[in-house]
Order: sequence, then structure tokens, then C-alpha cells
Amino acid sequence: MQIKDNEGGQGGLLKALHIKVAGRVQGVWFRAGTQKAAQDLDLAGWVRNMPDGAVEIHIQGEKTSVDRLLSWCYHGSCGARVDKVDFNETEVDPLLKGFSIRY
Repeated sequence: MQIKDNEGGQGGLLKALHIKVAGRVQGVWFRAGTQKAAQDLDLAGWVRNMPDGAVEIHIQGEKTSVDRLLSWCYHGSCGARVDKVDFNETEVDPLLKGFSIRY
């Protein structure tokens, strides 16, 4: 799935979220899908698998783009089954650039 930010940079305000996604989200390309969606939306951050089977995500960027990626997390990649999404707003890290998969 490809997500593009059609807002043309009109979102303006910066926002950062820490997200935990539970369900069948490991072994189904969820991290790679998150990275692709984040890059398409020009977001910074990271994604990683958790020992409990969930996926943890930190994203930041324009508010509209962050909100779009959060919405994507509720269904995720093809093959994923999302049971629960928890998130909280956090501080924007001005030094965080790009989006990576952490191991």
C-alpha cells in the first residue's frame, strides 16, 4: 500500500507519537510497511518488534502526516491482524531524521 501526503505541506504543526500495535503484527511485513508509509509521508522515527509480539513505533513530523500513519496502524500491512493500538503524544526530537527499522 502506498500512502502519499497530499496536503502539500499544509499541515504545518509538528507532532510526535509513541505507538504500540498488538495482534498478528510480526512476521507479516508490518515493520517494512510502516517504514514505507512513514517515508511516503515524510515522517521521521523508527519501528521495532517487541518481545511480547507487539510492534513499537515512534513517529514525528507534520500533524496531518502523523495522523495518517496512525490511521494506517489500525489495519497495517497485508496479512496483519491488528487487535489493539495504544498511543500517546510525546516530545518532538529535532535531531531525529529519517525512518528506520530497529532490531
